[in-house]
Amino acid sequence: MSAAPLVSSDAPFGARLAAAMDDHGPLCVGVDPHVSLLQQWGLPDSPDGLRDFSLRVLEAVAGHAAALKPQAAFFERHGSRGLAVLEELVASARDAGILTIVDAKRGDIGSTMAAYADAFLRDGSPLAGDALTVSPFLGFGSLAPALDLAASTGRGLFVLCLTSNPEGASVQHATTTDGTTVAASVAAAAAQRNAGATPLGSVGLVVGATVGEAATATATDLAAVNGPLLAPGVGAQGAGAAELRHVFGDARRAVLASSSRGVLAAGPEILGLRAAAVAASAQARDALRAG
Repeated sequence: MSAAPLVSSDAPFGARLAAAMDDHGPLCVGVDPHVSLLQQWGLPDSPDGLRDFSLRVLEAVAGHAAALKPQAAFFERHGSRGLAVLEELVASARDAGILTIVDAKRGDIGSTMAAYADAFLRDGSPLAGDALTVSPFLGFGSLAPALDLAASTGRGLFVLCLTSNPEGASVQHATTTDGTTVAASVAAAAAQRNAGATPLGSVGLVVGATVGEAATATATDLAAVNGPLLAPGVGAQGAGAAELRHVFGDARRAVLASSSRGVLAAGPEILGLRAAAVAASAQARDALRAG
């Protein structure tokens, strides 16, 4: 594998992610410590079990995936000690040289949104990874505090756009007063934020890998976004090469395929996890970068 171009740690998130995807493959590994998965790994459902699980995943996949995506809810359910584990994971990932996308799906208005942005995007905050998932369904403009702070600190956002849950279509496929679908308007707003950025902007979208014809049905122009497209649902949730090509079409090179259960099921041994991540990364590269 050829080495990625050198990218400064001060470069915007989009540029750093593009380099990581070129170097390690377009794979993001989720850190989703479900109770059942902790049990399968022989770990207690406690902050100590959470820490063992999280740091084991990090050790296994650092250098073999473009990014790590801890799901904040599984840390928050353990209270302050769980959040301390999330803070440690984010710091350890930074030291290991792998990008982190904190999957918290925050979305609110005014000073509350500003406070969420401060917690997850401010320099010096222990919860601030390299990017954050956010929800735009109080209006894309409500994300302004997060968009502005992410831009000023070189971090990224992944904005929910077309999700794979059945209930999502009732909002995302709905039309605005000008006849544009909500999903298409979210994508267009992200594209506006990314205008002129190379090789990728830092405002990405979350688009489920199993949404089928949703992008076409909603007239959502994914190729015009000029930002990364985080695609949950790869592997254990059913999406393979054919589904990725079908959903993303000409936007495939911007896709960061996200796999959680497909990699985590190979634990608890580090070598097994690493082998699963390497295989998933190769499959994502073949599906998204070939041809």
